[in-house]
Amino acid sequence: MLKQYDARTSKQTILKRTPPDEFPVSQRVLDGITQLFGESLTPEQAVSRILKDVRMQGDVALQKWTQTLDSINIQPAPVSKALIQSALDSISPAERDALEKVATRIEAFHRHQPLTSWFTNELGGTLGQIIRPIQRVGLYVPGGTAPLPSTVLMSAIPARVAGVKEIIVVTPPNRFLADKNPPVEPMILAACCIAGVDKIYLLGGVQAIAALAYGTETIQPVDKIFGPGNLFVMLAKRQVYGVVGIDGLAGPTETLIIADESANPAWVAADLLAQAEHDLLASAILLTPSDNLFEKVQIEVAQQIEQRGRADIILASLENRGGAVVTRDLEEAVQLANDYAPEHLVLSVSDPWRWVEKVNNAGGVFVGEYSFEVLGDYAAGPSHVMPTGGSARFASPLNVWDFVKIISLVALDENTVHTIGPISATIAKSEGLDAHNNAALIRLGRCK
Repeated sequence: MLKQYDARTSKQTILKRTPPDEFPVSQRVLDGITQLFGESLTPEQAVSRILKDVRMQGDVALQKWTQTLDSINIQPAPVSKALIQSALDSISPAERDALEKVATRIEAFHRHQPLTSWFTNELGGTLGQIIRPIQRVGLYVPGGTAPLPSTVLMSAIPARVAGVKEIIVVTPPNRFLADKNPPVEPMILAACCIAGVDKIYLLGGVQAIAALAYGTETIQPVDKIFGPGNLFVMLAKRQVYGVVGIDGLAGPTETLIIADESANPAWVAADLLAQAEHDLLASAILLTPSDNLFEKVQIEVAQQIEQRGRADIILASLENRGGAVVTRDLEEAVQLANDYAPEHLVLSVSDPWRWVEKVNNAGGVFVGEYSFEVLGDYAAGPSHVMPTGGSARFASPLNVWDFVKIISLVALDENTVHTIGPISATIAKSEGLDAHNNAALIRLGRCK
């Protein structure tokens, strides 16, 4: 069930990173593109065609591509407040209570993150940084096989805490709910209501990213786009970057579990299966120095998977992207984890805090067996939108700083100008920028 690797082999297999441009695309996907466009195109080319169509044709293109790709005919329009409220009222009391309690924890966590402008007179005059929220953001919430109201909360609440003025959610209409009004899971709309989302549009895929980036007759363009999605959503975000900001390029989700002999094998197995059930490309990997633990986890995985509703997805995920690496010791396991830079790093070891200080690269580190990753998906507090694909080497989980920008303040006095003006002129002259040199010197009375 779980393939076993040693440390050296794992670096060339399950722990080897594949650049986004080299990620394998199935022949089925390529054939679908050919059928759709009547010619052979790469995914990047197909995305470019749809983006251009929406940019040129607006709402007409949105409706056309939604009909073509999602098999549902729906005009671009925000979901009414009455329908959103109706969705909130339709979910069970237990579901509503859960969403509201999770929302409270997420908000409380993010309010601890300082967002303060600052000023100093120590460098002459006044210098500082002004913090301003982004005015309008778009949040992409996937539909897929598992609609995620949790992603609404994990994205919209940090935006609200940061002071974003308008939060727009786009989420694909569900063809299997075509007879409903609106055709979308009520939990998605309920989460939007609780999180304080301003507008919701039933749009998915490339056309949704295009609408957020370029705007249409119905949808105003946003300043920055957030949210995970499939390959085509990721490629669309990359292509519109520069027209708008993006949070990053999310790839398949991933969890590394470092466990020693003290770990509960049933719990480790359960956590691996929970990760693997996301989708076929999810990565669930165990790192352990214990052959004994690996064998026990292997048995548990085989037993537990029979009881899981998404067993087919789990099996495919474990076969293609999962496995177990038996390491020399925990030191080697942590080093492998730092090299891999996982989205989620779980420390199921006897003294987890000893190893926290050695973790350099991870989207989130889950300390001890009671801090299992599923709680991070829902109720712990930090956003579950975390860097994937090794980007934890340089990127951070979604947080309030993603929803603000910094404006530098420069308010110098005359004395400071006389101090730094000459050195600025010297550097400008060395760069061959005569007008820069002149602009500095003219204020010093040395030039006219």
